[in-house]
Amino acid sequence: MFQDKYVFAQLTAFLNRSKFNRIVAKYDGDKYVKFFTCWNQLLTLMFGQLCNRESLRDLIVAIEAHANKTYHL
Repeated sequence: MFQDKYVFAQLTAFLNRSKFNRIVAKYDGDKYVKFFTCWNQLLTLMFGQLCNRESLRDLIVAIEAHANKTYHL
């Protein structure tokens, strides 16, 4: 069984989430958000870039296929 972190988790470890949240709070980025926060959007778009997705629909299909692996994000 795979015991190490996935590449995506290793890349997101470099991001400073507290600094990101301060910037989002400064500009009211999550003002009317119910579920899909700015952090979730950043991770989703990063995943799309790393997987070379061609469209948002393609990205959504890939995210739904890997939904069981995103519980920790």
